[in-house]
Order: sequence, then structure tokens, then C-alpha cells
Amino acid sequence: MMIGVAGLGRMGSAIGQRLIEVGHEVSVWNRSAEKAGPLAELGAHVAASPNELAQRCDIIMTVLTDAEAIGRVFDGPEGLLGGDVAGKLFVEMSTVQPAIQQALSLRVIERRAAFLECPVGGTVGPALGGKLLGFAGGTAEDFERARPVLDQLCRRVELMGPVGAGSSMKLAVNLPLAVFWQSFGEAYALCRHLGRDPDWMVEFFAETSGAPNVLRSRGPAVARALQGQDPGSATFDCDSIRKDLRTMVAEAATLGLELPLAQRTLAVFDQASREGWGGRDCTELPAFWSTSHSS
Repeated sequence: MMIGVAGLGRMGSAIGQRLIEVGHEVSVWNRSAEKAGPLAELGAHVAASPNELAQRCDIIMTVLTDAEAIGRVFDGPEGLLGGDVAGKLFVEMSTVQPAIQQALSLRVIERRAAFLECPVGGTVGPALGGKLLGFAGGTAEDFERARPVLDQLCRRVELMGPVGAGSSMKLAVNLPLAVFWQSFGEAYALCRHLGRDPDWMVEFFAETSGAPNVLRSRGPAVARALQGQDPGSATFDCDSIRKDLRTMVAEAATLGLELPLAQRTLAVFDQASREGWGGRDCTELPAFWSTSHSS
């Protein structure tokens, strides 16, 4: 069975590498072809177009930036749906509003193919280790068809409901994490004047009841950032969090809701991006507020 991966950003590339390492034949495509190079060196076939990718593969996984990118990759004569895709399974893993996935599923089904959405929680490290958390939406039949592959990528994957349910859960799960980076920056600003070593401070916070798992796993990187040091390569940057927050706020509006915490956090991260922090890793964001906006 050949598995295709379209969209080779950080997560797509890590998913492609994981699939190769567990023994799958993998074909990849990315709009910027140079990003396919590392996977080609591992044995992946590089498709010349999304259409070629879909024709070669039985399961096609897409990890794309936003709704606009989904439209570019799926539609048109060179898109994933540009040829005969009857019987193929598309697993769409992008973080977008549920309505985007629902509309896409209809286009896929019209072409007599199967569709499952499955955005995931986690960053590059968990993706490489098969430790992601999967939020699937679709039919039970399509979920079971995709599950052997998803189980190799995820430590846990759950069918949340019909198409759209996976995206709803992914946005919900990402919201507390996005807000945490700002809340920890504010918390550190309150006690920074005590002069305690940042490594000690982060380790101490990780023992408290308000600490999320990410502070325990990424604590050393956070401490390095608070000291003005390089925390390591970016896994989930400020601009990616901004995109997710905008998606959350937009989805809340469709539901007749407001998300005041998400909206205020988005405003702060917009400010951080304007001040040059857009490409910096999430572990650096507490340092933005606590060091740049505290006296």
C-alpha cells in the first residue's frame, strides 16, 4: 500500500518520516519542492503534482496551512481530485474550521472516494515517535480503514463524530495551550523580580496544580528562552498559534459565542509578531511578555 503525504511543513515532514520508518511506501508532494528533499533521501517518491500523488497512492494524507491551501491542493486539473480517485481514502489533517472539512468531504465523496478528517495534537517530536493525539471525524467505516496507519502516528486516536467533529475538538484542545503561553509569561512577570534561577522557577511551576503537561516536557526550553538563550529549533511558532487562535475565534462566531481569553491572547501574539517574534517557538512566548513588558 502506498501512502501519500501532501504538505511538507514541520508536521507533514515528520509524519512522512514516521511512515517511512515504520515500513510504508511513501510518496510526497509540496508546493515548494525543495522541502521534499530530506524525505526523498529516506526513500520517498516525490510526486510532480497533487494529481500524480493521488494517482499513485491508496491513502492520501494532507497537512496544509489553511482553507485556501486546501482549495489549491485539492481542486483543479492538477489537484488531488483532478483525476479518477474512486476507492481512495483521503485523510485531511489540517487545523481549520469544521465547515471547511465538511465542504471538502462532499467534494471527495462526489468523486467516489472516502474521506476522514483527523487533525492531530502534538509537535514534531511526538510525530516522529508516533505519539500524536488524533481527533477523527467521519464514518466508523472510514475510521477503521484509516486506523492501522493512524495508530502508527498516534498514541491515541478517537472518532469524535461525523466530519467536522474532529476539527471542533482540535480547536477546543488547542485553546488552553495557546492561552497558557501568555498566562505563564504574566505569571513569570509577577515573580521575576525575586531573582530566582529560571531553570529552578520553571521546574517549580511544573510541580504546581496549574501546570500543563507541556511545561513538564518543554520546561528546559522555556527556561532557556527566559534567559535569552536559544531554546532550540521551532516546533510550533507564534504565527502558527495566531492562525489557530483566529480559527477558534471565527468558529466561535459561527456558533454565536465569544472567546474573550482567546481574543485577548491573539491580540498579544499579533503584537509579538509585529515585533519580530512570529517565527519564534511557542516556548519563547512567555519571555516576550515577561521580559519586554515588565519593569
